[in-house]
Amino acid sequence: MGCDCLSRAGVIYSRAMGEESESTERKRNIWAPWRIEYINGLQDEKEGACFLCRYRQCPSEDEENLVLWRGRSSFAVLNRFPYTGGHSMVAPYDHVASLDDLDAPAMLEIMEMIRELRKLLTGALRAEGFNIGMNIGRCAGAGLPDHLHVHVVPRWGGDTNFMAILGDVRVIPQTLSGLYAQLRAESERLGLPKLSS
Repeated sequence: MGCDCLSRAGVIYSRAMGEESESTERKRNIWAPWRIEYINGLQDEKEGACFLCRYRQCPSEDEENLVLWRGRSSFAVLNRFPYTGGHSMVAPYDHVASLDDLDAPAMLEIMEMIRELRKLLTGALRAEGFNIGMNIGRCAGAGLPDHLHVHVVPRWGGDTNFMAILGDVRVIPQTLSGLYAQLRAESERLGLPKLSS
């Protein structure tokens, strides 16, 4: 039953895109053209261009880059390829791969930003839980192994539904730009982040 629903969803999507094809290939593919930005970004990383370093260097482009907050030694940014709505990252300004390379003030500020993101996402999105963690090293799943960052992923009861289980896809109901504006406004309302000076 679930697979049949996904198949019909693929046909509906094809028709919505103006393509009437009923081919087997058309029914089995879920098109995600926005993913090319991520794929091209992987090539940039191989060539030594770190997107977190680019974001660090361009504060005038914070809205475009989805940078929520800047501290003295770290910043918080929405993940452009989220696991769930509100999936954020906190990263040091320094291009370091290991916790051993952070000094105590940078480590403290990163933890404070994580705390403040949890408050923000709980208030703005009514998140019921969180996955917070780091992938250190490529074999541990790090897509950007040379620039340490912490993922803050809000979760809700039942947020893993049949789409993720059967189709290996997730439904994220809000645009990144809309979410960014909402979180910035809520940050100002709540006076977040509150960081040590």
